[in-house]
Amino acid sequence: MNIISLKQADIIIDAIFEKSRELNLRPMTAIVVEAGNVVKAFKKEDHASALRLEMALGKTYAALALGRSSSLVQVRAEERPKFMKFIDDASEKQVFAEGGGRLIRNEEGDVIGAVGVTGDRQDVDEDMAAHGIHAAGLKTDEDCADMGQLVRLDN
Repeated sequence: MNIISLKQADIIIDAIFEKSRELNLRPMTAIVVEAGNVVKAFKKEDHASALRLEMALGKTYAALALGRSSSLVQVRAEERPKFMKFIDDASEKQVFAEGGGRLIRNEEGDVIGAVGVTGDRQDVDEDMAAHGIHAAGLKTDEDCADMGQLVRLDN
C-alpha cells in the first residue's frame, strides 16, 4: 500500500502518547501526514503548550522536503546555512529543522508519509516518532537502509 491509512495514523499517535506517559515525558503533540504533507491525523495532549501543531507539522514538512529525518535537516541547517535559507524561503518558512520528524515507510521501503512529534527534548521526540511508526507495523529509514531504497541516515 502506498498510502498511510487513518487506522495506521491513529496507532502511531496513540502509541506515542502511551509510551510518553509510561516514560513520564512532557505533554506531547503528534501529527501524521500523507506523503504530500497533507494531515491524516493530529492529537495534542492536555497541557501541551501553544504552537505545537505548527511545530509538529514543520517537522514533517522538513522530513518530506529533504527526504530525511528532521534531525538530519537540523544538521544540514548548521552545515549549510545558505542552502537552508533558500529552503526556508522557498517553503514560506514551513520547515522546522529540529528533531522529531521522521519519514514513514511501508513494507517495501516506500515513503508513505511522515510523523512529527514535539513536547520533550528533540532526541526524545525523534525516538517517540520511531516508536509510533514501529507500533503500526511500518518502517523507519533505519529499517530500510539495506533494502535498495534511497535512505539518508547521515548528511
